[in-house]
Amino acid sequence: MALLHTMIRVKDVEKSLDFYQKLFNMELAEKRRLEDCWLYFLTDKESGQQIELTYNDETPQNGYEIGSGFGHFAFGVKSMDEFTKKLNENGYSYLYEPFDLTGKGSMIAFIQDPDGYEIEIIEKVQW
Repeated sequence: MALLHTMIRVKDVEKSLDFYQKLFNMELAEKRRLEDCWLYFLTDKESGQQIELTYNDETPQNGYEIGSGFGHFAFGVKSMDEFTKKLNENGYSYLYEPFDLTGKGSMIAFIQDPDGYEIEIIEKVQW
C-alpha cells in the first residue's frame, strides 16, 4: 500500500499554485475537471509525493475553515538559510521563525500558505 496524495481546498488556485511551485519546486502534474470543481495535482520533483489542490466552483468568499483536525504539511530543506532567502524573495514570512528543535542542529520553522494552512519546514543535520 502507498500514500498517493493529500488534498486541501483552496480559495485562490493561482496564488496557491504559485506558492507551492515557487517555494517547494513542485510541478503541476495534472489538472482535472470534475462536475463541481477543478483538481490540481502537484508533484514534488525529488520524492514523487503529491498534494492535490481542489478549487470548488462554489468556494466560500472568505475561504475555508481550516478546522482543528488538520495539523500541517512538512517539507524538508537542505538549507534553512537558502529557504529563508527564497521565502523573503517571494514576499512571504515565517509564522514561527527557525529554531533548533533537538539541540543537535536540526532546525524547524513554520509558514502558512495563502489559505492559512500551516507548513513545517525542516532542515536536518544530515540527509
